Amino acid sequence: MKFLTTAGLAAMLAFGVSSTALAQAITIKFSHVVAPDTPKGKGAEKFKELAEAYTEGKVKVEVYPNSQLYKDKEELEALQLGAVQMLAPSLAKFGPLGVREFEVFDLPFIMKDYDDLRKITDGPVGRALLDKLDAKGIIGLAYWDNGFKVMSANSPMHVPDDFLGLKMRIQSSKILEAQMKALGAVPQVLAFSEVYQALQTGVVDGTENPPSNMYTQKMHEVQKHATVSNHGYLGYAVIVNKAFWEGLPEDVRGQLDKAMAESTAYANEIAQKENDDSLAAMKAAGTTTFYDLTPEERAEWVEALKPVHTEMADRVGADLIKQVYEAVGMKD
Repeated sequence: MKFLTTAGLAAMLAFGVSSTALAQAITIKFSHVVAPDTPKGKGAEKFKELAEAYTEGKVKVEVYPNSQLYKDKEELEALQLGAVQMLAPSLAKFGPLGVREFEVFDLPFIMKDYDDLRKITDGPVGRALLDKLDAKGIIGLAYWDNGFKVMSANSPMHVPDDFLGLKMRIQSSKILEAQMKALGAVPQVLAFSEVYQALQTGVVDGTENPPSNMYTQKMHEVQKHATVSNHGYLGYAVIVNKAFWEGLPEDVRGQLDKAMAESTAYANEIAQKENDDSLAAMKAAGTTTFYDLTPEERAEWVEALKPVHTEMADRVGADLIKQVYEAVGMKD
């Protein structure tokens, strides 16, 4: 094991990596809020498998899915305090930290497909966004996909007017709030773990999710209609506590970087298939009627939601939105 600086050792001691543990195993608690059989859940398990293999037992990864440790609003604070070492929060969750730029991913219809997405996450825009977390005591390691979202409710949603008055659950995001208001819906912020019961009891009328989240949380059992709109993207940033990460021995950190790169490729590769399979399974269950927008209807949605880009420019950054437009070839 390579020599540690005094500062590095102090950081490790502060965040639960004792000298005794170094001789045994360094524990990484990886907490997330979704089911183990989602793309993120499977990605976390792949990271655990690879990290433990590549470090030859120097690192033990404990994965805690389904909000077992922390709910949406709690997990970032837990990471900053060192109660957990690794998270993969959705990109909408960084606003409360003062890093609002990640909310550019929430803008409706800003990316049309995975090719557009990769131009952002694998390019300079994506790297610059991750670097903004450094000042918050967080290191951004990678982007993991979930996928493009469908709208669900207990009534059909073919045109924007169909949303009028619907109580729609959203993550805590000013962009998503503006999106729902632009459609005439009433946005309701709820933790992900509370959504099924809220839909079941009528606390909210509907929500938006990639099919894999909708299926694994059994939301299709309590939603009569869904529209395959692909209007927005849900993805995650895999992040670690900075003091913990920088306090690791260089060789261990290198092995973990390799494990992260490979688990990222795996998670992103399976995301589309997981969503396709989940959509097929929900259609087969027959509890929800799925609707595909016509080109004319899609144009109505785009027209209704495009003003959100302008409305949120001050919050996200007009220059950033312009950079994304340029990267994906979208006209102002």
